[in-house]
Amino acid sequence: MSDYGNYRLPSLDAMQAFVAAARLGSFERAAEELSLTGSALRKRVSGLERLLGVQLLNRRDGALSLTAQGQVYLEQIRPVMTQLVAIPMHSRLVQRRQRLAISCPPTFARQILIPRLAEHCLAHPGVDLEIQVTAPLNGAGNGASDVDIFGGCPEGSCALPLLDEWLQPLAAPQLLARLSVPGSAPDFNRLPLLRSPLEPWRPWLAAAGLSLPEPDQGPALLDLGMMLEAAANGQGVVLARPSLARPWLADGQLVPLGRVRSRPSYHYEAVLLKASPAADAFLVWLRSICREAVTQSQARMNELLAE
Repeated sequence: MSDYGNYRLPSLDAMQAFVAAARLGSFERAAEELSLTGSALRKRVSGLERLLGVQLLNRRDGALSLTAQGQVYLEQIRPVMTQLVAIPMHSRLVQRRQRLAISCPPTFARQILIPRLAEHCLAHPGVDLEIQVTAPLNGAGNGASDVDIFGGCPEGSCALPLLDEWLQPLAAPQLLARLSVPGSAPDFNRLPLLRSPLEPWRPWLAAAGLSLPEPDQGPALLDLGMMLEAAANGQGVVLARPSLARPWLADGQLVPLGRVRSRPSYHYEAVLLKASPAADAFLVWLRSICREAVTQSQARMNELLAE
């Protein structure tokens, strides 16, 4: 069908009003079901009848019944209306839901957001979260999300800082056993240090009073999750935030080395790109779970260091 000029199609609202009135046998009951006034629903049905040039409903003493033409038309449009109603996006409940797009680095998403997503869904059932993974050091303001979480914020310049904690060297027990290095008094001259531009060793080495150079050998890992996995597999020592290493610390795959810590070179920050009540509520929730992650990981660190 290409010659649309030969057709005058009725509105879907008018057809929906007619179907409801025919099914319920009352303008008032149909209007209540569709959240309309009785007069508004009558106007829709009357407009449909004028457009088609036929009477669809008999009106007698407030009761409705189908005319012969009305019965034929109802049978013709009912399959079409059924198909349209079956489309999920046509649901009022779906249309009332709000989409909230969040962009963040992969390790932050896996270790901080994903384990707590069910709580957010229960607290905010009208919000559909969409999590987009971005490069760890990307800046904010790409316009593709409502809230941007990124890990390239320099010390002291974060508008909404997240994960306020110190970096700690972590290693697999099998690596320490293989090299005969005690975890309580590690000899970093004998330990392979995993390297990444995300967390350079230089500030920590200075805090520890060590004159070792920044590692320049071995694979350069650009994802903190990969660094933690490499460390858990005994490939070297990782300098990491304990909050992001909680699963490995909890099951003993990683243990802290010594008590020297250092401030991170870069910090996580949340940036609000598109303001909305859902985004504001998400930021409050996000800061809360970040504080809990830091508190829980520090408690685990204290337990391990006390052993």
